[in-house]
Amino acid sequence: MLIGLDFDNTIVDYNNLFYQVALELNLIPKEIEATKLSVRDYLRKIGNEAAWTEMQGYVYGAKISNAKIYDGLINFMVDMSNLGIRFAIVSHKSKNPIVGYPYDLHKAAIQWIQENLRNSSRQLVEDKNIYFEPTKEKKIQRIDEIGCNFFIDDLPEILESNLFPKKTGRILFNPDKSNRSSVFYTSFVTWSDIAMRFQNELS
Repeated sequence: MLIGLDFDNTIVDYNNLFYQVALELNLIPKEIEATKLSVRDYLRKIGNEAAWTEMQGYVYGAKISNAKIYDGLINFMVDMSNLGIRFAIVSHKSKNPIVGYPYDLHKAAIQWIQENLRNSSRQLVEDKNIYFEPTKEKKIQRIDEIGCNFFIDDLPEILESNLFPKKTGRILFNPDKSNRSSVFYTSFVTWSDIAMRFQNELS
């Protein structure tokens, strides 16, 4: 079995990092909620979309080493790997930011994966199974090409796409509880919930 994983906001939890960076840059009041979406919504509300766009490149490039992994993910991956299940990462990610300093976002992400997605000395996703695609359409095409049995993403629009492979099971990672399960996918709030779903299927 091959399980595909999205990267940003599925594996990597940027919530506190975006909040801290926005505070350091004096872009937000400290009273707003410490989440990525709250920072984005505040900057859009005050008409500072440009700052939000540039900050994304800064966070995904220069500051990604400070980003956290979602709780429960490593345990899930280790348990599944011990059962012979393989993982791939398929992400829609440009090589450089749209604006601002031209960080190599692919290099930064791969380094984060190498340092964080590990079980002791073993990397849980091999470099050859990491794919960064320039468009959402190319991302979905890659999911199909590599034959993912399941794909886990935080974006309903990916899982609901008409292009999404019919043979691939769809799972929505939904930590902010903003989306319910649909005819397209099953929604889970935590990685522990996702782990239990697979354990029940495989037991």
